Amino acid sequence: MSRPRGRPAKGEGLSKDDILSAALALLDEGGGTGLTMRALAASLGITPMSLYHHVADHAALLRALADKVYGGVREESACGADPVCAIRQLLQRYYAVVTQHPQLTLAIFSEPQAFAGVNQEITDQLTSWLAALTSDAALWRDILIDHAHGCGLARVAVAADPAQAALLQARYLQALDCLLAQIGSGGSR
Repeated sequence: MSRPRGRPAKGEGLSKDDILSAALALLDEGGGTGLTMRALAASLGITPMSLYHHVADHAALLRALADKVYGGVREESACGADPVCAIRQLLQRYYAVVTQHPQLTLAIFSEPQAFAGVNQEITDQLTSWLAALTSDAALWRDILIDHAHGCGLARVAVAADPAQAALLQARYLQALDCLLAQIGSGGSR
């Protein structure tokens, strides 16, 4: 007897959180090419159509993953009204997520429709804080985010060497502080 299409093979217990956890594991283990709807369904023991009851398509899956993984980046700042401090804290958390789940970051780059939700909120918050410091808020936002991506992905490349990874993280923070000092001093470029 064949199983009806679109039904979970192991009952009705499939949740969106189960799907996201399995998807993140596939991304972390196999890179961006490892996360397909078919591979995800196979890892969950369901038919691919079952996934579409929870996510509309691959881009929606990536967006939901990004919302889950990057959600902690938006933690409330303990900096009060100091935008430089708030920016530093936000970017430290963002860098940490990039280093922990680099394949998700790369997957979002390759699927522009996945950039929304929490990622957009992080970008908007960063832009708002920067606008309090400079008339070039969008330029500085792009510089700071690209810096976090580049340094975070570079750190992943040397993750097997803890001393080298720690050195790269320290250099990221040092460079971040230099950039923030430039913005805070009114430097425009």
